[in-house]
Amino acid sequence: MKKIFNFLKPAPHIQRVDKELEESLYKKLRLQIFLSIIIGYAGFYLTRKIFSFVMPELEKEGLNKSQLGIILSGVSIAYGFSKFIMGNVSDRSNPRYFLSLGLSLTAAISITFGLLPWSSIDTSIAIVLMFILMFANGWIQGMGWPACGRTIVHWWSKKERGIIVATWNVSHNIGAGIAGIISAQALFYFNEWQAVLYVPAFIVIIIAIFVLMTLKDTPQSVGLPPIEEYKNDYPDNHTEDAEKELNAKEIFIKHVLNNKLLWYIAIANAFVYFIRYGILDWAPTYLAQVRNFSIKNSGWAYSLYEFSAIPGTLLAGWMSDKVFNGRRSETGIIFMTATLIAIIIYWQLPENTPTLTTVLLAIIGFLIYGPVMLIGLHALDLAPKKAAGTAVGFTGLFGYIGGSVTASAITGFVLQYFSWDVYFYLLMISCIFAITFIALTLKKEKNNKNK
Repeated sequence: MKKIFNFLKPAPHIQRVDKELEESLYKKLRLQIFLSIIIGYAGFYLTRKIFSFVMPELEKEGLNKSQLGIILSGVSIAYGFSKFIMGNVSDRSNPRYFLSLGLSLTAAISITFGLLPWSSIDTSIAIVLMFILMFANGWIQGMGWPACGRTIVHWWSKKERGIIVATWNVSHNIGAGIAGIISAQALFYFNEWQAVLYVPAFIVIIIAIFVLMTLKDTPQSVGLPPIEEYKNDYPDNHTEDAEKELNAKEIFIKHVLNNKLLWYIAIANAFVYFIRYGILDWAPTYLAQVRNFSIKNSGWAYSLYEFSAIPGTLLAGWMSDKVFNGRRSETGIIFMTATLIAIIIYWQLPENTPTLTTVLLAIIGFLIYGPVMLIGLHALDLAPKKAAGTAVGFTGLFGYIGGSVTASAITGFVLQYFSWDVYFYLLMISCIFAITFIALTLKKEKNNKNK
């Protein structure tokens, strides 16, 4: 089995290029690699939440909200565990092959979902099969963030990382936003919900080929010095062993499980993700059934929610670096407090106010993705670069299992047996808990920055 996956091993270091070539080669490859991980990670989002767009059509075919919520939770359950486990694998893999393999597999799953004759399959069996496919998709999706995180910490120094992560992080908003537009147009032109699965999948296959052609592993694998040496930007605890590949036990025990700050932001992440996906996954259904949006208009509103996150994410990154001197917690608390206010207004808007509804949805998107990015960035800051994927995966485990799964399954149950009002109560309570756990890191983070 090990021989089958030998191609995933980190690329070996090669002889260094001439000193006069370092600057131009570093500059060229960093731009190339940055484009590769932005486009590559956006590609994952073309197929990650595609089930949300076909839920209204599947409900017409007889599935209820509770059943749809259970199916949808398959992605989040798998993704949460996968991001942690595959994060550890990614720390010991070449991201060039790791990312392109993941993109190819998620595209194949999306196509398979569309090809199966669901109308002729018994409902109970169909639910199980859909859950299995969504679970498989979620597992493969876990190959994305950690591999990109590994790439970032090898090609950008710590002082550069804030704006780099903030800029790269908008890739999932680009991907999810484009997914909404593609889905709406595919349904309009082909008039079959299966097209919502096929069209993004074929685009993802093209992206996988692009990543395979453009992404590189470490600077040393192309004859360049480590980023710390190149930028003369060494972490406080830097040693020669920083370039040593770690084994799974060292990564898990020494650098992740014994890190108290990492635990705090991981728990906060569960509540942040409940809000993120509680709104994201159920926005098409809420807009269609409560606000009387058409499927096409829901798709555009959904896309605006994602696209508005781009300036919000960049603002959060800038604030944490420039206003709060690298302290992520204070920016996170400000953004989460504003999110709470925006959710209350979104909930209480009068009927027949489609423009205001769309604007408030966009404002929530602008706000919630700041904390999403900051928690991932904070995880990268807290771990050595050879454990970066696992640290991000650890916070992601809490986010997706504790937050996204409940947003899918529990929200589906609440909407089936209670009301949309209870749904909004859950969102508001989650905001309060997220603020509380982020606040627990304030004192320690200030002390660390003052040293």
